[in-house]
Amino acid sequence: MSEIPTSLPLRMLHDRILVLLDKDAAERRSASGIVIPATAQMGKRLAWAQVVATGPNVRQVGAGDRVLFDPEDRAEVEVGAREYILLRERDVHAVAQPEDPDTAMGLYL
Repeated sequence: MSEIPTSLPLRMLHDRILVLLDKDAAERRSASGIVIPATAQMGKRLAWAQVVATGPNVRQVGAGDRVLFDPEDRAEVEVGAREYILLRERDVHAVAQPEDPDTAMGLYL
């Protein structure tokens, strides 16, 4: 996961959430270890991202949370030479629980 910026030159409004897409979201691995490129045609697939900023009306999500959303319903923005995605809180499908260091399993949906 990329390093989360500590300060951004903007302030989020209303129910908006600014996220940084997981760098490994483009490619994924099957259970047997085969790399599946992002260009492979599959059914609708959701993506994980890290929340970097939230607006004042966001209730369920906070900075640093890992969220699941539909990558087709997004607006992209470049801030400080980095690409971010702008979402509404209602566009987030789930928030990941903090990873337990005792388990080596990742999140699979």
